[in-house]
Amino acid sequence: MCCESKRRFLLLYATQKGQAKAIAEEIWQQAGAHGLEADMHCISEMDKYNLETEKDPVVIVISTTGTGDPPDTARKFVKKIQDKTLPPDHFAHLQYGLLGLGDSEYMFFCNGGKTVDRRLQELGAQHFYDTGFADDCVGLELVVDPWIDGLWLALKEALQLQKEKEGMNNAVDAVSGSLSTAPHAVHELKLSSEVQNLKLEDEGARDSDILSQKLDSINLVDPARDTEPSLVHSVPPVSQSALNIPALPPEYIEVEFQDTQGENPHLSSLISEGTTFEVPVTKAVQLTRGDAIKTTLLLELDVADTAFEYQPGDAFCVICPNNVSEVEELLHILGLSEKGDNFVCVKVKQDTKKKGASRPQHIPERSTLKFILTWCLEIRAIPKKAFLRALVECTSDGGEKRRLQELCSRQGASDYTHFIRDSNVCLLDLLHAFPSCKPSLSLLIEHLPKLQARSYSVSSSNLYQPGRLCFVFNVVEFPAAPSRPVSRRGVCTGWLAELVAPLLHPSKNSLDTKGENSSTEKISIFPRPNNAFHLPADPSVPFIMVGPGTGISPFIGFLQHRQKLREQHTDWEFGETWLFFGCRHQDRDYLFKQLQCFLENGTLTHLKVCFSRDSSTAEVAPPKYVQDVLRLCAKEVARVLLKEGGYFYVCGDKKHMADDVSDAIADILSMEMEAEKLEAMKFLAMLREAKRYLQDVWS
Repeated sequence: MCCESKRRFLLLYATQKGQAKAIAEEIWQQAGAHGLEADMHCISEMDKYNLETEKDPVVIVISTTGTGDPPDTARKFVKKIQDKTLPPDHFAHLQYGLLGLGDSEYMFFCNGGKTVDRRLQELGAQHFYDTGFADDCVGLELVVDPWIDGLWLALKEALQLQKEKEGMNNAVDAVSGSLSTAPHAVHELKLSSEVQNLKLEDEGARDSDILSQKLDSINLVDPARDTEPSLVHSVPPVSQSALNIPALPPEYIEVEFQDTQGENPHLSSLISEGTTFEVPVTKAVQLTRGDAIKTTLLLELDVADTAFEYQPGDAFCVICPNNVSEVEELLHILGLSEKGDNFVCVKVKQDTKKKGASRPQHIPERSTLKFILTWCLEIRAIPKKAFLRALVECTSDGGEKRRLQELCSRQGASDYTHFIRDSNVCLLDLLHAFPSCKPSLSLLIEHLPKLQARSYSVSSSNLYQPGRLCFVFNVVEFPAAPSRPVSRRGVCTGWLAELVAPLLHPSKNSLDTKGENSSTEKISIFPRPNNAFHLPADPSVPFIMVGPGTGISPFIGFLQHRQKLREQHTDWEFGETWLFFGCRHQDRDYLFKQLQCFLENGTLTHLKVCFSRDSSTAEVAPPKYVQDVLRLCAKEVARVLLKEGGYFYVCGDKKHMADDVSDAIADILSMEMEAEKLEAMKFLAMLREAKRYLQDVWS
């Protein structure tokens, strides 16, 4: 436990991909400079803290995953506090502040944090500090940084009030000193994810957790040559500012190189989410024509000899490696090309100043260097400011050092957003842009996040195709840009496309007349069940599916399943089914022309398609987008939802489609209900709550 001489508070984090943990660690690091000590734990470590008896203030940092769910590490905690037998004063003694992380691209923004916040309030807990909701869509730091800045005064006031309540009126020197110049009032900091509501003011040099970087004689910009900022160049006022940069994160990992003897861990050891299955890819089909803007592939996996189970509408995850050439390039820059096959032993430094330091769970204790860079670390991750701060110390050129300092500073926040975050710059891009930067392997292990498995919607039915699992994806392309001079493919989609190339283009010399490759490639997968995005339990209930582009993927599984049920249960009553599909060109990327077969055999009652880039000679131009077609079918859509208790499913891109579909449905309901749009939106919210308006969307 923490030393009693310092004022203690409990710091809990619940993380899915590591961001909440990194922010909690930043709070822990800054606490000491404020005369405080954070007792930090993952929220899942319920044996190390007890909120039922906690007297000190509690700070919670929590992310959101999936469709608004708390992260996996918070599931047990959430289940515990949602116990309906708990009395309304269960946490009446508790003071807390909560920082929620989310992405406004998704409907249930920060819902993980909101769920915990709401329940703690219901159980009598009190805020000592206003809740903050940080938006990864515009940059977490826009809310996180000012929220942390305001936390310290709020904590000290909460601790002071706690002392007074305990009858201990002799204030601790460090606390009373800081409170003497501040009004004794309830501390409020209204935080919003909207950039225009934030006021980031530089109040000069702050405590020792922030270093004041004085402007020296370094001038990165030759005014005659560069008047616009870039990744490597700054302009006034940033180039002429004294900088407030983060404290240097403490080193905590050491790496010992060993020989080349041994075996790497199995990929399943890298996954904590459940059982993994290594399955063969039995089929690959390119669904788009060669001249289509996007390349769309369908892959079929053989799961017959496994215990893998799924329903139409479920998702699953693919364990994928980093690009081989990028790994080799990184090894070369690090000067470790000759040691790629050497085993390395990863340990915690004995003299580290990092509290509770431990080897990251996604890093094996012993494996080859190539294994770590290929399967464990997300080398494509956008570098966080703490990583940039650490890279400063590995950079020898003065101009490059200054620019990295700017990019991680408060003064350079706009440059960071534009040239790193929005440009999808990764470590390799930085090392090319700042060639004197030579980080150690241990630094990469400390700062690069876990290489995440990629999630895909199932596009098949096990009832229709026993022992087979299909999925559909676009091969993601990232074109070259000023901050990223090379084009790249998506980590997983690029790897899968390369892996199945022999199935797409079988060798002419192959003796296999069926065109299947004798040396079938295998991939490792694990299930990610969807709790709601399933067919209605009652087959007589009608439903509407909206899935442009690859958003049609789960609905193929829906229709396959429905067709098989109709064949097996001729006496059942089946509700009508609608499918709204859209793509750019009818002859290039109409992904599943066999939809007509579902229409002809009665599985699909209504099929509505549109093509956004095809020209038309018709007197009245046809609708371009699925939301336009929905409006044309307003009466039928309203009938299904209002009168027949039907379901509505949307799958695909959120930003450019799902929101527009939602607006169209609100307009349709407003018109058919003869009500104000606000009333229609309330009804739509009720449909969502009843799990009758369901989304599987991505940004």
